[in-house]
Amino acid sequence: MDKSFEPAAFETRWYKHWEDSGCFKPSGIGTPYTILLPPPNVTGTLHMGHAFQHTLMDALVRYHRMRGFDTLWQVGTDHAGIATEMVVNRNLALAGNGETRDGLGRDAFIERVWEWKKESGDTIARQMRRIGASGDWSRETFTMDPMPSASVVEAFVRLHDEGLIYRGQRLVNWDPVLKTAISDLEVVSEEEQGAMWSIRYPLADGATYDHVEHDADGNETLRESRDYLVVATTRPETMLGDVAVAVHPDDARYAHLIGKQLRLPLSNRLIPIIADDYVDRDFGTGCVKITPAHDFNDYAIGQRHALPMINIFTPDAKINDNAPQKYRGEDRYAARKLVLADLVALDLLVEEKKHKLQVPRGDRTGQVIEPYLTDQWFVKMDALAKRGLELVENGSVQFVPPNWISTYRHWMENIQDWCISRQLWWGHRIPAWYDDAGNAYVGSDEADVRAKKNLGPDVSLRQDSDVLETWFSSALWPFSTMGWPNEETMKERGCDRYLPSSVLVTGFDIIFFWVARMIMMTDHFTGRVPFEHVYITGLVRDRDGQKMSKSKGNVLDPLDIIDGISADALVTKRTTGLMKPTDAPRIEKATRKEFPEGIAAYGADALRFTFASLATHGRDIKFDLQRCEGYKNFCNKLWNAANYVLRSLPEVPSPEQAEARGDLISPTQIVSKPENWPATAFEKALLTKLSAMLRETENQYSAYRFDLVSQAQYDFVWTEFCDWAIELSKPYLNAKVAVDLAGDGELFTDVEKSSSVQYTLLYVLEASLRALHPLIPFITEEIWHAVAPRLGIEGDSISRQPYPRFDETQLYPSEASDVEWLRAAVIKLRSIRSQLSIAPLKTVPLLLQGKLDDPAQIERHAASLKFLARLESIDWLAGDAPPAAGAVLGELKLLIPLAGLVDLDAERTRLAKELKRVEGELAKSQGKLASDTFVQNAPAAVVEQERQRLIEWTQQIEGLRAQQDALSRG
Repeated sequence: MDKSFEPAAFETRWYKHWEDSGCFKPSGIGTPYTILLPPPNVTGTLHMGHAFQHTLMDALVRYHRMRGFDTLWQVGTDHAGIATEMVVNRNLALAGNGETRDGLGRDAFIERVWEWKKESGDTIARQMRRIGASGDWSRETFTMDPMPSASVVEAFVRLHDEGLIYRGQRLVNWDPVLKTAISDLEVVSEEEQGAMWSIRYPLADGATYDHVEHDADGNETLRESRDYLVVATTRPETMLGDVAVAVHPDDARYAHLIGKQLRLPLSNRLIPIIADDYVDRDFGTGCVKITPAHDFNDYAIGQRHALPMINIFTPDAKINDNAPQKYRGEDRYAARKLVLADLVALDLLVEEKKHKLQVPRGDRTGQVIEPYLTDQWFVKMDALAKRGLELVENGSVQFVPPNWISTYRHWMENIQDWCISRQLWWGHRIPAWYDDAGNAYVGSDEADVRAKKNLGPDVSLRQDSDVLETWFSSALWPFSTMGWPNEETMKERGCDRYLPSSVLVTGFDIIFFWVARMIMMTDHFTGRVPFEHVYITGLVRDRDGQKMSKSKGNVLDPLDIIDGISADALVTKRTTGLMKPTDAPRIEKATRKEFPEGIAAYGADALRFTFASLATHGRDIKFDLQRCEGYKNFCNKLWNAANYVLRSLPEVPSPEQAEARGDLISPTQIVSKPENWPATAFEKALLTKLSAMLRETENQYSAYRFDLVSQAQYDFVWTEFCDWAIELSKPYLNAKVAVDLAGDGELFTDVEKSSSVQYTLLYVLEASLRALHPLIPFITEEIWHAVAPRLGIEGDSISRQPYPRFDETQLYPSEASDVEWLRAAVIKLRSIRSQLSIAPLKTVPLLLQGKLDDPAQIERHAASLKFLARLESIDWLAGDAPPAAGAVLGELKLLIPLAGLVDLDAERTRLAKELKRVEGELAKSQGKLASDTFVQNAPAAVVEQERQRLIEWTQQIEGLRAQQDALSRG
């Protein structure tokens, strides 16, 4: 091993080895364990959310692979219709050669999209490899590959033949820039400042009513007869499509007007006054204009009352021919100005006032979305949703954490028919054909349609120009990747073995749009669930909890964290391609302030361990690079500890040295397990801690608590192994130093114990590497190849080794407790040395006063105490203590005489300060235990822990006061 930890030196090398040697392919042996990758969109590069989820999936796959499961991680990418068309459109515009989507035409444009897909898809695959994703690349699938495309066509045709897919005119979210319907997921509604306009709608046929107003005390302030109703709207241009005005059926003010008519201003159409419970009679005037073709609530009212649907917009949000001539061809906002001006001229505009409202915008174009009445293809969802909900509620599919079931249930119980068509070119083209009369025929291809419907060559057919929305093909992902419906392909790809998958790792934001649809479609077509568990992760935000976005300028590229990036390059990356170029100065300033030196190279393992440590069961994940810094230090500490262990072993000659010596010394000297292994208490304590860590790891992997897995492994490796195991081993592995310090080298020249310690360190290090491998695969692979041969372990990769398991035979509670006492004593003695600024190599005497439950502890640990705390002697004190600095360990006092070491006045000051601190802690414990609320409501273990602390604080106070007494005699 190299002396320094340099991840760039080995990460790419090991990934190539894993992939080339087939480590990632299913073995076909053992219990299947499958993970389905949520396919990233081929719209660019992976973001932090992808890297986070991919790390967790990879950890699960590697963990189960080492546990002997037959693992398959099915990887692939999604064509992402709208998003990808937008990217290619933007690229055409940036090229500056005049080419446009419409100018190229459908076929040529799609060719350009395929070129982009190749570039983007390859980038995504490279990024996943750099992060360490151990997916089976031989089975990589793209949603528009022939195999999944055949699944899409078959699913559409079957659903249509079953009466579950239909074409109809419905209200949809419409993006007037993209000129297509979009899903709810692609609509972002935010509060914006707008206006509310109140408009008079004249009553027809001479109808009137009494309008009465009251003040806050209920006194009548106005009574007048009116021949009009007043309605309020935030979108006055839509009144051109009004078909009714609604009032509440129990509103006495308008009861006699229900069924009468109004004359719609500007259009001069007669529209009815209807009664509907939807109306809030206490809001405004209690009169609501109804425009079913341009409002989702109005659409529902229109359905209930069989009202006509009048669409007044063209696909690009201009006024169409259903409106009066004056407004036709005008953009919606220009039409608004004209409408308002005409209302003022007719004295029909009552008032205009500021009003905050939720404005729906397309998440990709930023344009205001219009509810738009259009012919689309829909899937009937009621029966499918009922079954989908049943599968979750009966436990066939389980959510982790389970609170997400309520979110899933709410959506499934309020589901609407699913609009699956999109007015795009890139995507799976809808398998429907129309004759000249407009009749629609559905089939797998044109020949199938003609055969089904007995249509001869004289009947002209044209295919539907729309494509299916991306979520439709994504809903089939669990079984389209398995070759459905082709039985031969399904058998070849192991559909019966790998479906359902074991767990889906995804974000809460697509439970509605993807998770639920996969459950419904997989059950409908295969009779199985798509996955057994759904592990819902949080969203990765920046360190301040803000969503990462290009416009905010806080996006982090996972590869920049792995490889590092200069400040200038980071600024360029964040300010290139902004939707609003005016944001660039702000983003540059913030970037240079946060990363004045750019981002250091942390390596993939540090990034992965950071992700694991943040993977709680909460919703939001605040990503801070300081965590990466800490986990890079962790990797570095592991590296250094491994180097120490290897250097402490008998020298292994290089092949050249072995040849020069005539092969008298083997280049691989195996450290064998001694007969009396483990020989020392600290080894048994270390093995006990290892077993506890492995038990915790296994439990927390089962619960998807990656944060607790990483915490258990970090604590063990950093504290138990790298700190204490290394420290406690030194007396056995550094005999010459130990002899000088102890004055008696007998213990440390014990070859048997030294050999046992060497073996234990190697054994625990190797087991720790295997335990850590799923989270930090690169560094563990590199170190393992230096460690494993010394134990006689053969293998081309650590990933093919068995995962270490909890072993009850390696629990030594008595020795573990004994070593804990030793560690506590060393910590306290080192603390005294530090407080007194005693030089590191200076030895000091130790005096003991008080008692031990096990007096032999001192004798057992005398040599280790002398070595680790730099003591020249250890003696029991019979009489009064001389002036000394001390610490309390239970009922035992550890005293270091101060004569010739320190300023006695300074030590008195230190003791007084420490006594005040400990008295404060004692008061806190007393306060908690005096509280009935704490004692009765806190867990019993917590209460007992606090009682133990009370005892410890009391003992420390007694010891500190005794030290003060000793100093007073000095």
